[in-house]
Amino acid sequence: MIVIVDYGMGNLASIANMLKKAGAATTITSDAATIRAAGKLILPGVGAFESGMRNLAERGLIEPLNDAVLNRRVPVIGLCLGMQLMTRHSEEGTAAGLGWIDAETRRFRVADQSLKVPHMGWNTMRFVKEHPLADALDNPRFYFVHSYHLVCNDESDVLGKTHYGYEFAASVAHDNILGVQFHPEKSHRFGLQLLKNFAAMDVAAIAKAS
Repeated sequence: MIVIVDYGMGNLASIANMLKKAGAATTITSDAATIRAAGKLILPGVGAFESGMRNLAERGLIEPLNDAVLNRRVPVIGLCLGMQLMTRHSEEGTAAGLGWIDAETRRFRVADQSLKVPHMGWNTMRFVKEHPLADALDNPRFYFVHSYHLVCNDESDVLGKTHYGYEFAASVAHDNILGVQFHPEKSHRFGLQLLKNFAAMDVAAIAKAS
């Protein structure tokens, strides 16, 4: 069962519907016990970093998430803000992040004045290493809406890059911890394939890829 974490921020129903099309069983919950027992986790997100961390804390979800991801090594994927919450901190506020990825979340600093922030719309992503999450995704295009992006301290954590003024990490993979900056639930066939890949992944395949 794939558990979609409900902390009050994210396109939960859209994610569940896309996973249903991918043939995956899901549940949307903020129940700590269900999160602890999950087979896979999705951490969605739309909105501000500080609000996201506050909501996780107020719902008592940080400890069960840490237990599932860091102790049980449950495969997890963060979507958009969900991936940013996995970093150590963000320039968007002062709250500490979950710290699952050795990275910071920084605001775009684009020199080209014709490029607006937030980065919004369709863009390609280039996978920089082989991984089960990338299966059957040839020159994929995804839908982005974000003003902040990850800067990984360990380049080996970067799975895919996108160019918007400069290259940035649009996807990460570190052991059982995965993340994408875009919205697969809004990315049509490419997003469907990516979520299908995540649903089909097993722990052994993730460990081998990492």
